[in-house]
Amino acid sequence: MTLKGQALRRLLEARNAPIIPGVANALGARIAENAGFEGLYLSGAGISNTNLGVPDIGLITLNDICDVVAAVRRVSSLPLIVDADTGFGNAVNTWHTARTLEQYGANAIQLEDQTYPKRCGHFDGKSVVDTSEMVEKIRAACEARTSKDFLIVARTDAAATHGLDAALRRAEAYIAAGADVTFVEAPEDIEALKLIAQLSVPQVLNMVVGGKTPPVPIEQLREMGFGMVLYANVSLQAAMLGMRLALERLRDVGFITEQDSIVATFAERQRVVGKDEYDALGKRYETAD
Repeated sequence: MTLKGQALRRLLEARNAPIIPGVANALGARIAENAGFEGLYLSGAGISNTNLGVPDIGLITLNDICDVVAAVRRVSSLPLIVDADTGFGNAVNTWHTARTLEQYGANAIQLEDQTYPKRCGHFDGKSVVDTSEMVEKIRAACEARTSKDFLIVARTDAAATHGLDAALRRAEAYIAAGADVTFVEAPEDIEALKLIAQLSVPQVLNMVVGGKTPPVPIEQLREMGFGMVLYANVSLQAAMLGMRLALERLRDVGFITEQDSIVATFAERQRVVGKDEYDALGKRYETAD
């Protein structure tokens, strides 16, 4: 796990804006790794939408996240950043959250300064805690980790509630408290992005399709020097559309074949989930009659 954390730190500190996809389960992790990405982000919104069928409004628990972290870690060798929402309580709860997720196999956690229950960063109606409360949570998370290669990503949602200057001041306070990376959520224009990228530690930019941040070509974000460009729920939104289209086709036509090119083939499905590996295990352990 230390090696994965070191690899993640190097990736972020290069500030070359690597794209990190969000996943909501182990299948998504396998597909992202097969596609050649260098890291994974376990999305709290993705878990809320996929596993519970509810919006991202603070309804998942630490146990919900731990179950998915464990499943992802079993099938993926990539560095894993985990959305830990607000730490699930005060500084003591945050200490417990950080220690637990590190033990489950996370290589970094993201903590945010919203009040509880939190909301998706691209929803209206957010509110944030005092800077001092978030600073204590960051200190607690830093002290809880057993390895310095377990990274703390501190997110602020204050741009929406207090303006960009206040959000930048918060990010600096979180860096002073020990955050390895900061994350100013939902900037709404290019000038804001340029200012954020100048902060002293690597920066996360969250590109939400349909969200508040305008789409920006990756070349521009590399020039600005972002540490990571997060597409937290592209795979989820694509899967939702794919499922709807396939099921509507099934409803209207009454059957679907591989030739319809609307579903993955049976062979592709088995390849992605590693059936050949399990077949090999079966042969290795089978008992002769």
